[in-house]
Amino acid sequence: MSAPISLTLRVWRQDGPGVKGRFEDHRLNSVSRHLSLLEALDLVNERLVAGGKRPIAFDHDCREGICGACAMTVNGVPHGGLGRLTVCQIHLHRFSDGDRIVLEPLRARPFALIRDLVVDRSPLDAIQQAGGFISVRPGQAPDANVVPIARDIAETALDLASCIGCGACVAACPNGSAMLFTAAKVGHLNLLPQGAPEADRRALAMVQAMDHAGFGACSNHGECAAVCPKGIGVSAIARLTRAYTGAARRQLLSL
Repeated sequence: MSAPISLTLRVWRQDGPGVKGRFEDHRLNSVSRHLSLLEALDLVNERLVAGGKRPIAFDHDCREGICGACAMTVNGVPHGGLGRLTVCQIHLHRFSDGDRIVLEPLRARPFALIRDLVVDRSPLDAIQQAGGFISVRPGQAPDANVVPIARDIAETALDLASCIGCGACVAACPNGSAMLFTAAKVGHLNLLPQGAPEADRRALAMVQAMDHAGFGACSNHGECAAVCPKGIGVSAIARLTRAYTGAARRQLLSL
């Protein structure tokens, strides 16, 4: 068995929006290296509750790297920058005995801080609601083989669809841009024949919703792709740019 580890969690505490925040240090001594960072936070919260203090607020759900709810900044990098991992998948064996791990919320202008490590990521929902769907008549599902799709297109669409909307790309971008998220949501539908009829409307509506929510412009830093836990690359942004400019041009010509 691996030896236990002792470390310090330096956690951002803020009672609410508009309230001054501060860092709080919490020492964990001789804990299992197999614990995840979220489980380490659970231990800290158990101690806080036992002492009559308010526990640390942080988002989590599946704890399996699927939902993206756990997104926060670890040692200055969204999701920690330890490979294609979400925070819930980062275990203490990745750190050294005596380390100090700094945990902060995702910092981006469109993400209003709610409390501690929790931010409001509903602006991403607004982008999704603007066009991240296809309009179909409800009823019996068609046979899976009715519409043939080339393998490379299907695989690219599935890769883009793996975006979990965690918001790490926004927090990593110096401009607070949501281009990678929007590109993934537009791209995976526009690539497929089922999404083709609404492709232009989708690209225009989702980019407009992104701008309206206050996200910054993309300036090709590439930080978004570097922290994406699903490995979505900047080629998705290039695809969105082509889709948007083409749709805007066709819209102007139709006037």
